Amino acid sequence: MNFIGQKMDDIIGQFLKPIDSNWQPSDFLPESDSPDFLPDIKLLQEECKELPYDYMAVLIGDTITEEALPTYEAWLMGLDGVDSVNDPQGWAKWVRWWTAEENRHGDLLNKYLYLSGRVNMKQMETSTQYLIADGYDIGTGADPYKNFIYTSFQELATNISHRRTASLSKTHGNKTLSKMCGVIAADELRHYRAYKSFVNKIFEIDPSEMMIAFEDMMRKKIVMPAHFLRESGVKMGDTFAHFSDAAQRLGVYTTIDYIEIMEGLIADWKIEEITNITEQAEKARDYVVKLPSRLRRLAERSKVPELEYEFSWITR
Repeated sequence: MNFIGQKMDDIIGQFLKPIDSNWQPSDFLPESDSPDFLPDIKLLQEECKELPYDYMAVLIGDTITEEALPTYEAWLMGLDGVDSVNDPQGWAKWVRWWTAEENRHGDLLNKYLYLSGRVNMKQMETSTQYLIADGYDIGTGADPYKNFIYTSFQELATNISHRRTASLSKTHGNKTLSKMCGVIAADELRHYRAYKSFVNKIFEIDPSEMMIAFEDMMRKKIVMPAHFLRESGVKMGDTFAHFSDAAQRLGVYTTIDYIEIMEGLIADWKIEEITNITEQAEKARDYVVKLPSRLRRLAERSKVPELEYEFSWITR
């Protein structure tokens, strides 16, 4: 951690955008001080009417996930090697600046959904509060190696989800929402490249332990940040299964995507080419390299449930 983070300003400059020139939610939403404010809202609502039920479920679930940011910041601040008191300009600075970029995502989507006229905001807000209050366990502990594996995987998964919601909204004639999801996806792609590069550097200096961490996370399976998602009166995690089914039916994020992300990371990190590792790390590599084909066989036999569940978040 300390070796990689020696030049944190350079890392931030490479992977995050300057705040003053970055996009903000207000760039994409009706301006409240404009004489066209009410007509613009009416147009926004008309465009939103064309979006399918599953799409709304996924968009709301994605918004709740983005708005649970306090949980993610607290988790990253707790990693070994992150010291916000004695070293505020080191990894703690990365966490703060990454959080600042991510914070715009939930703000933008929340405001859009509020204006859309299709969402029971009280129910959505209740789910958001539950997700933050319940926290989450991604199986990494305070180990930065495992956490960088997780964030590399998760940031790309989030990029895929937002990129596809952007494409789908454009298909349904909603160009405004398409732009919103597109800029969020672009942020997630930059963040993915950052975390992936951190893992690359660790493989250069500590390949055996990094390989063992990779195996550990793949054995546990990468769980989504919203895996404890629930609605009012529903058990923790039950709503997530329905949200995940909706995403699979839409093709926004599927089991095959999970497998392809794994294959991409194995290739990008040149897992099969790494040398001078311990016997335990060799066994870990063998497991990781063979896992995608095993998961593909399982995926071929799985079936996504039909649309049956009614989310409390969606009014019409």
